[in-house]
Amino acid sequence: MHTEHVVDAKGLACPTPIVKTRKAMNDIESGEILGIVITDKGAKADLAAWSKSGGHELLDVQEDAEILTFLIKKA
Repeated sequence: MHTEHVVDAKGLACPTPIVKTRKAMNDIESGEILGIVITDKGAKADLAAWSKSGGHELLDVQEDAEILTFLIKKA
């Protein structure tokens, strides 16, 4: 799935990926999809929980070696 909105949080530790994701979500329209690329494995559960608590839809999580890619649809 292609998205024009991507947050590159590789090499950053929590809570920074969440902070960057929240800021990016504020900059996009409802229904648009945000991609988040992270390397912090701890952020995996945090981003999933953050999406749910904000009413956003976690569409996909891909894990490739050390990189996790999330696709979240804004509520």
